[in-house]
Amino acid sequence: MYTFLICLFALILSYFVYGKFLERIIGVDETAKTPAYELEDGVDYVPMNKYRALLVHFLNIAGLGPIFGAIQGALFGPSAFLWIVLGTIFAGGVHDFFEGAMSVRNDGLSMPGIISKYLGDRVRKFFAVLIIITCILVASVFASGSADLLSSLTNIDIHIWLVAIFIYFLIATLFPVDKIIGKIYPIFGALFFIMAVLLISALILNPNYSLPEFTTAGLYLTDKAIFPFLFVTIACGAISGFHASQAPIVARCVKNEKDMHMVFYGAMVIEGILALIWATIAMSFFHGQPQLASIYGSSPSIAVKEMSIALIGTVGLVLAIIGVVICPITSGDTSLRSARITIADELGLNQDKLKTRLKISIPLFLVSFGLTFIDFSLVWRYFAWSQLIVAIAVLLAATVYLIDNKKHFIVTFAPAIFCTVVAIAYILQASEGLRLDPFISNVISVIVALALSVYFILKYRKQPNTTT
Repeated sequence: MYTFLICLFALILSYFVYGKFLERIIGVDETAKTPAYELEDGVDYVPMNKYRALLVHFLNIAGLGPIFGAIQGALFGPSAFLWIVLGTIFAGGVHDFFEGAMSVRNDGLSMPGIISKYLGDRVRKFFAVLIIITCILVASVFASGSADLLSSLTNIDIHIWLVAIFIYFLIATLFPVDKIIGKIYPIFGALFFIMAVLLISALILNPNYSLPEFTTAGLYLTDKAIFPFLFVTIACGAISGFHASQAPIVARCVKNEKDMHMVFYGAMVIEGILALIWATIAMSFFHGQPQLASIYGSSPSIAVKEMSIALIGTVGLVLAIIGVVICPITSGDTSLRSARITIADELGLNQDKLKTRLKISIPLFLVSFGLTFIDFSLVWRYFAWSQLIVAIAVLLAATVYLIDNKKHFIVTFAPAIFCTVVAIAYILQASEGLRLDPFISNVISVIVALALSVYFILKYRKQPNTTT
């Protein structure tokens, strides 16, 4: 239990220490007029108070990510704790704070526009497509996981549930942000977190379970090497480029720049805590037994149901439905909403009219629905890797932003380089990649990342004010 408590304390402390440090670096102008007021349109640009914005953003970025990723990452044992904590503080929190701040200061611009502004227009179309693909994959994965659990609970065919979920996706995506998302999502966001707190409390109080410590690392066996597979498996609980697609949704609703720390860094800390809790529950419940290994590479929704019922009975079942059905569905629709916004931004389309929103949304929904027929684990792995590439681009864009404004840029540049090493190593040795020898792929990834970092520094340090 000491390991869990230390990690929990570190995450909470980071919000008040490192999060504030980042805020001082970027500076806050409380008199600046935010996009919520400057471009208010009653659809996507709508002022929202910071607490509501925090819960909406938390729910948008969380969904199944910190649950499924953490459960699958639990197979690596307590080493997962280190990545969740350090990743949240120095990578994910940094990524989320700067992506949100840059969007707020650029009229709520979506991430392809932000990346283009700071890294050059040549990469814009690539990342626009990648972010749209990521959003489509998220909706597909979250809908599949939710439908899987609903089918097991009701004996109704999974495809019927999928159709129902995607009908809701379409409705919520088209409605103004304050009509559905702004009203009920804060409630679901709060319930999502309360669910995890109740489960971990029941686990701690139950004498039949013992919380994992770093000294029990040897109990967990997997044929996957910790580096780089752990760092890709646990994405949303440490760093996820998917969050970059969600930031503009709330950036268009933030009332004041002083709210950016709470909304963006704070939401990532909460998600890190959620991932820590679910990784702990999975390790304690299965404790390195073959059942835990069987989760890897398959939908963990049934495991969530089993753990919830075992820990808090009928209440646990209700909470599992909220956590693995309702909340992921709400994240799925915002991912498709983000894809719609991204496409509209790239094509310069006004979103005031419902007809225009429908033209963009329907093709997105058809593609996402089609992907639900593909193996869950395969979709998840491609999602995890693609979002890491997006995260690297966002961190590099933030680095250029800091260089241009003569600020300390190492806070964004260091995690960008680390994530680059992970991304290259993964695609070189993963089964869905080139399947190279781990040692060779790791060496290549380090060399390539170092070369890219030298090129990047030489290019942008010699060209101050690149964005002008």
